[in-house]
Amino acid sequence: MKHARIAWAGGIHDAIEADGQLELLTPAFKGRRVGFDDVIWLPPLAPMPAHRPRTVLALGLNYADHAKELAFKAPDEPLAFLKSAASLTGHRGFTVRPAGVAFMHYECELAVVIGREARRVAKADALDFVAGYTVANDYAIRDYLENWYRPNLKVKNRDTCTPIGPWLVDAADIPDPMALALRTTVNGTVTQQGHTRDMIFDVPTLIEYFSAFMTLYPGDLILTGTPDGVVDCRPGDVIVTEIEGVGALVNTITAQG
Repeated sequence: MKHARIAWAGGIHDAIEADGQLELLTPAFKGRRVGFDDVIWLPPLAPMPAHRPRTVLALGLNYADHAKELAFKAPDEPLAFLKSAASLTGHRGFTVRPAGVAFMHYECELAVVIGREARRVAKADALDFVAGYTVANDYAIRDYLENWYRPNLKVKNRDTCTPIGPWLVDAADIPDPMALALRTTVNGTVTQQGHTRDMIFDVPTLIEYFSAFMTLYPGDLILTGTPDGVVDCRPGDVIVTEIEGVGALVNTITAQG
């Protein structure tokens, strides 16, 4: 099943995809259907308790071809960093390109949403802890990079710079997350193609790795990295990051006001 979170009629609603429309789950509107163009799409994730922010873990250089593209040796263990949940934005939203930067590129990534508390999880059991999957576009601004192996806050934690969505697809509907094609288009032209089977560290390995030293909670995210084929994105560019069986996430670059 495909789940969405939207703003419509002055409220925030959970919805599911139904025959090319959004079927609302909010009790007051339960069963009502609205069009994709009639709503504001939000990240398809449940709100977190006020006492605990969402943890967003992201992988760098998790595809060997991308590491080669950047002229770096593939890492021997997951190269991970934390992201702020404030960087997340929804499908059909706008991402701000800061003034004066020379190189800002998309990163089409499979995002894993944790479904239950995970601590010291064995690789063989890891997928049992996944609620579902969505598409993330984890923009990077290379001008701000201090060190390829230490992405700093200005590279990966800017407001609007991590579109995610449109759907949260149930894990049961994605039997093998390592068998999915990825594709990115810029203004309708294919600029990136890859496959999750080419990850250096697959999804079960990542869950085992992280849960060995930190507890993962329901709603936490793991962004699993991008293959090669990144290009600079300019204001006005429309970027579509798409993952087989998960969805096509649309995002537009806008200039800093």
